Amino acid sequence: MIAVIVAGGGPTGLMLASELRLHGVHALVLEKEAEPTRYVRALGLHVRSVEVMDQRGLLERFLALGRQFAVGGFFAGIDKPWPDRLDTAHPYVLGIPQTTTERLLTEHATEVGVEIRRGCELVGLSQDEDGVTVELADGTQLRSRYLVGCDGGRSTVRKLLGVGFPGEPAKVETLLGELEVTEDPATVAAIVAEVRKTQLRFGAMPLGDGVYRLVVPAEGVAEDRTVPPTLEEFKQQLRAFAGTDFGAHSPRWLSRFGDATRQAERYRTGRVLLAGDAAHIHPPTGGQGLNLGIQDAFNLGWKLAAEVNGWAPEGLLDSYHTERHPVAADVLDNTRAQMELLSLEPGPRSVRRLVSELMDFEEVNRYLIEKITAIGVRYDFGEGHELLGRRMRDVELKRGRLYALMHGGRGLLLDQTGRLSVAGWADRVDHVVDGSEELDVPAALLRPDGHVAWGGEDQQGLLSQLPRWFGAAVS
Repeated sequence: MIAVIVAGGGPTGLMLASELRLHGVHALVLEKEAEPTRYVRALGLHVRSVEVMDQRGLLERFLALGRQFAVGGFFAGIDKPWPDRLDTAHPYVLGIPQTTTERLLTEHATEVGVEIRRGCELVGLSQDEDGVTVELADGTQLRSRYLVGCDGGRSTVRKLLGVGFPGEPAKVETLLGELEVTEDPATVAAIVAEVRKTQLRFGAMPLGDGVYRLVVPAEGVAEDRTVPPTLEEFKQQLRAFAGTDFGAHSPRWLSRFGDATRQAERYRTGRVLLAGDAAHIHPPTGGQGLNLGIQDAFNLGWKLAAEVNGWAPEGLLDSYHTERHPVAADVLDNTRAQMELLSLEPGPRSVRRLVSELMDFEEVNRYLIEKITAIGVRYDFGEGHELLGRRMRDVELKRGRLYALMHGGRGLLLDQTGRLSVAGWADRVDHVVDGSEELDVPAALLRPDGHVAWGGEDQQGLLSQLPRWFGAAVS
């Protein structure tokens, strides 16, 4: 029997399967598309996702193919400077196309032993106390202990489970595509700058060789957004907003997206779980979607592996929903707010001016950027040290850096006292005796996802938390 089937081979599914393999779990990825997509939906990785790649030793690959930007404008396009003193060793956004991100994650998944089957569409599922039976479009049936739906906003897994997906339908729609243009680049830039004074859902990004990534509001909301717009429809909207279609021709691809906002009522139903867009959809404002999915996978992977490997404490797998559902709900809220601030109506425009004034205060600007980049996330682990529940940034130790010690996906006790012990949990938790001038806590217990599970200096306090996150001790 397969341990875990992952439906969907996008960034969320690939990240999840790789995390499972780090713990020796057999993971099979089923992707219905025969070939990787050419569509570039997302354009970069936010701070927390950059940290995730660093924690697994992947960051150098991404840095080699991306560009670092420390620029503002991520909250509703309000152009404010990138805040100083962010709580991270990576204070930038990494510009990298989603297609490249998927390629790098596919390479990583293959290296660690993930099995990926393309052209395999899941059309049915049933589950019992022992596992899940999956039916494919060609009639094949597969059996696994767990199934995770990472199959996008129109998730087949979610629909087959009957999980509610409440929220709001799309009210506005935007056209997106990569096209060649004949207009002079300086003229394109000047026209875009003028249009964006009143319409922030309009843009043209040069990709080289006369190709642009163009974004323009649609005339209305299509009944079926899986049907791409025609070239003429795209050019018509460009002329409507810019007075010119820039001589657009020879599209590489055309697509459309709406501002629907929905969230699954539950992330787990028995042996089936949901992650990424299968669990939540929202407008792309702030560029949070791909990042949210990768971070879902990072939270779920080690917990599901613990369940499969038999050492998970009671409630650990359910904590995936408990921790990640509120995070996505917050993203839905902030994207709703941003969409209101992008409105051309007088009321929202007045609120936008007020928010812009407030963002001149450094603390407000930092708060909003920490929200967008997910480094402000704090899980509720109860009372304790101020770091409790937060992810720990990559700090410099006397003998290297923290994240370099986390590539294997295990728990970690960073002990500055040299007096503590993880005896009984050494197969799941690494004990590192080292110090850092950047930390004011004597010792910190980190989960495999880098969130602080305990901070202090007494062995009894540590012993109260090790079983909570890493199960029973082994003699």
